[in-house]
Amino acid sequence: MAVAGLIVGLGNPGRQYESTRHNMGFLFVDELLREARNVSSMSGDKFRCELWKATLPGGPDQWLVAKPQTFMNLSGECVQPLAAWHRITPDRILVVHDELDLLPGRMKFKKGGGNAGHNGLKSITQRLGTPDFYRLRLGIGRSPHGGEDTVNWVLGRLTPADQDAFRKLAPAAVDVVRLFVQGDVPAATHAANSFVLE
Repeated sequence: MAVAGLIVGLGNPGRQYESTRHNMGFLFVDELLREARNVSSMSGDKFRCELWKATLPGGPDQWLVAKPQTFMNLSGECVQPLAAWHRITPDRILVVHDELDLLPGRMKFKKGGGNAGHNGLKSITQRLGTPDFYRLRLGIGRSPHGGEDTVNWVLGRLTPADQDAFRKLAPAAVDVVRLFVQGDVPAATHAANSFVLE
């Protein structure tokens, strides 16, 4: 089964982690699948993920869409075997994740770079053997209580204001994926990096 590429939303499995800041990638996958066509659920057990095949906005091709169920720090144990099995190269992988260095309602799109302390990205980079995959970073901001509170912050629930910011951001983020799927990386980058909440 040939697919055009892989979209991965990062998060932690289990009800206790639902709607936490660290699960922005999972929340985005839900939004993306609502906008997709020909969505079919697949067995991701072998790759330790929830897995779908779908025609994404922007093109006729089928893509894989995954939510790793490995817990965040081991995300690469899902992504690398899944990509290898389907012969998907790193430049056809987009990882969607939470970002401390962006305020809620902001996003950035880029290829490669460092992991900025994000253990999900670190795991994927280690397992793929390269940082050269695409990232869509969704802002969650930093704790007002400083760095020592980071773990509690990312595992904390989204506030009503956070949820509202995400609702307003989500359609624009889906549009970034549409441009990526069409192969227009400069436009995807501009759309993400210039987005500001009204």
